[in-house]
Amino acid sequence: MTVRWEIGHELEPLTLPPVTRLELIKYAGASGDYNPIHTIDEEAQKAGLPGVIAHGMLTMAKMGRLFSPYLHQGYLKEFQTRFVGMVFVGDTITVSGKVIEKEETEQGDVYTFDVQARNQKGVSVASGQVKFICYRD
Repeated sequence: MTVRWEIGHELEPLTLPPVTRLELIKYAGASGDYNPIHTIDEEAQKAGLPGVIAHGMLTMAKMGRLFSPYLHQGYLKEFQTRFVGMVFVGDTITVSGKVIEKEETEQGDVYTFDVQARNQKGVSVASGQVKFICYRD
């Protein structure tokens, strides 16, 4: 059975475990992004930061996890993100999404979501839109 969302429907927010230094090191290796502001405090401080910050694309990947429970019913067709804040080691990110548009196509129903990522203080660190296609039954 394929999900049928309506405009205004909000997905259950997803709160992820705190960001760890090991996670940033692993992501640097997996992504090939070895900018030291993501792994070495002294280098981040030289750049004017209080400490290492998470990779933006890691934050975006975490935002995509909001749709993991639905991947057996469809897929992400488009994903646009704007990074509006920094994510630090120890930050807990909560991701939310709300349907703002629905379109019926030959491929399936396309739902457009506004998505947000906020830290434990409620401060936005990323926002964007996701187009999710649900397969036809």
